[in-house]
Amino acid sequence: MLELKDVSLEVGPEPDGLRLLSEVSARFPKKHFGAILGPSGCGKSTLLKTIAGLREPTEGHVEWDGIDLAAEDMDPHEIGYVPQFSIAYDLLTVWENIEAALRLRVASLDRETAGIRVEKILQDVGLDDIEDRRVALLSGGQKRRLALALEMVSSPHLLLSDEATTGLDPKAENEIVKLMHGLSQSDERIVLSVTHSLRHLALYDSVLVLYQGHVAYHGAPDTLFHYFGVEQADELFPRLAMRSPEDWHGSWLKHRGPYYNAAGLDATADLGEAETSEHAPSSEGPEDRLEEHFEKVPQKNRAEPETGESSDAEPDSDSPHRPEPAQTPSAINQFSVLLARRWKLFFRDRGALALQLALLFGFPCLVVIFALDGIPQIKTLAAPPTANFVQQMQSEFEQTAEISKTGSLVSGLIMFQVILLALMGSNNAAREIAAERLIFEKEKFAGLRPGAYVASKGAFLGTLVLAQSLWMGFFVNTMVRFSGDLGAQLLLLVLVNAAMTAICLGLSSMMKSAEQASLVSVYLVGFQLPLSGAVLALPAALNWITRPFIASYWGWSGFIHAMRDTRAYGAVLKVAQTNLSAVPVCVWVLCFHVLLGLLLAYTGSRNSRWE
Repeated sequence: MLELKDVSLEVGPEPDGLRLLSEVSARFPKKHFGAILGPSGCGKSTLLKTIAGLREPTEGHVEWDGIDLAAEDMDPHEIGYVPQFSIAYDLLTVWENIEAALRLRVASLDRETAGIRVEKILQDVGLDDIEDRRVALLSGGQKRRLALALEMVSSPHLLLSDEATTGLDPKAENEIVKLMHGLSQSDERIVLSVTHSLRHLALYDSVLVLYQGHVAYHGAPDTLFHYFGVEQADELFPRLAMRSPEDWHGSWLKHRGPYYNAAGLDATADLGEAETSEHAPSSEGPEDRLEEHFEKVPQKNRAEPETGESSDAEPDSDSPHRPEPAQTPSAINQFSVLLARRWKLFFRDRGALALQLALLFGFPCLVVIFALDGIPQIKTLAAPPTANFVQQMQSEFEQTAEISKTGSLVSGLIMFQVILLALMGSNNAAREIAAERLIFEKEKFAGLRPGAYVASKGAFLGTLVLAQSLWMGFFVNTMVRFSGDLGAQLLLLVLVNAAMTAICLGLSSMMKSAEQASLVSVYLVGFQLPLSGAVLALPAALNWITRPFIASYWGWSGFIHAMRDTRAYGAVLKVAQTNLSAVPVCVWVLCFHVLLGLLLAYTGSRNSRWE
């Protein structure tokens, strides 16, 4: 049994806060298909999110089987929520989407059992004939069926659907409503559907009408039009506008008893506010002539099966008992499912794959192109022979010019590698979470652990970072032949890429959209070069403020310091305008950047981004 008792929701600071829901009271017994309808902006979706626990009511209570959900949340397996947006990956097939959802939500399933479960769900929702079709190729009605199928993987006791039929043609709308009606009749399930449509009213067990956050009606569909004094569906919403929300609400509190009896919703139970005269309507309306109608309409009592005649029924108890929840897969199992899915998406996205290959092979070649004229200078750096004073001065001048040119070239090539790797890191992660945020929020609602999610992103992106950085280092070193400790240089290139990737992943988890995340990440890379001090030295005071946050400085400085036993190192010192840090210091700072980025990603993933 689902019960709403005087549920109110207000947003914004008092006393000027906006009241989205006002004293909503209703009850829905098991094996019930209910519609929540009303004009646009009346609070339907807000009410559904409040029931789901995505919004906390400021007043009142939502109870499930007698338990206040403010004190104890429903287990993810007990509730399914189908939002308005798509919750499936377009590049995966119908089967793959459902199988991944099943493995993320239900533990202890071997491959054969999982396959049987997926096949059964596909048959139940009528998608078994197109199980190998990619989601991008599905029609609107098929996508809605898929959304319902994704929620049925855990067989929830309460299924909430937000605008499941919006934008569908009449045939597809008929199919979806009949599908939800069928789901409500199995496993003692409650299905609540937010809708604008007044078609198919006969399929619903009850209809709840909201008007500006107030309950204007909740009862059987066959008494809906009589209550509002209209004859056709298109007259209902204009009729609502003829009286204030408070007036409709007061009228409903006065007259709901007979309507609840007719709908089998047990009007004797406490639903919050008492039905007192202070809620009476300001003027008489058609709802005051109820007795005539109820003499013609048979009473329904769908609540009776709950108290059935089974001898196995347990006695009532003052302390509600909740069944043992199904086991959620471990974080390691969720991690493996997410990582496998991410690689599958990566190889199917031809545009992203082509871009990654272009960056992987194109950027190192770009570095080498700028180094072609400088290769002989780096190789032949040596002290000039001396003869007389004039020749010695001339040779020293030429050597100084050559050392300066060589030092600038070496420093510039190293910074160029570092900046390109920072740009790769930004491209790797800027959209990684933000682009699929709504799907992630839905999966998190269904029991996905944020830690497993972020870890899977880290593992996927870590592979890209290693491939990009090691190839950049080996290729450029082979062509340019940088001297020094190659191992330390490769480590620093990996860390500077990883640092930018992790920071951009953290930003991606905190941004409202993928476009916003991309823009911020590009700006972050753009500031790396001027604030690194490699080209122009910053004021000393500003250096202390900015340097700890500039990954490019630490990658550039550490790379150069790894060449300290070579003559190229001395050439760089001649032109460097900022102090260089030792390799161990650079490694530790870049590792801190990586950890900070992952911590930001985890924190951002834990925060809700439904709206």
